[in-house]
Amino acid sequence: MTKASIATTKYRVQLDNGRHLFGADEPVEKDGQDTAPAPDELLEASLASCTAITLRMYADRKQWNLDGVEVEVTLERVEGKTVFTRNITFKGNLDDEQKERLLQIAKLCPVSKTLSGSIEINTSINQ
Repeated sequence: MTKASIATTKYRVQLDNGRHLFGADEPVEKDGQDTAPAPDELLEASLASCTAITLRMYADRKQWNLDGVEVEVTLERVEGKTVFTRNITFKGNLDDEQKERLLQIAKLCPVSKTLSGSIEINTSINQ
């Protein structure tokens, strides 16, 4: 669970997931203070970090020569649709077959599966 709270500072949000305190904000051009990533940037970060971790775990299990992974993610809204673009760079001595397998594994990271699956959001008011 993550809890978000906002007071009177436009649009600074304090986030608490029980283990970490962090924030979200809007950029100055949207009347925020730009003190933390915007919510869409947090979504990008979630997909990028989950992808990198999943690829690292897989390569470690296979004992592949993967020295590093860089994942860039952008989010755009086009004609009512959200489009994530994910670009992956592998560092190390990998053959084409290993790179192709890692590409398939990237699509299986938990956040990728969540974002590409059916999503339901249930909302209520606490009394």
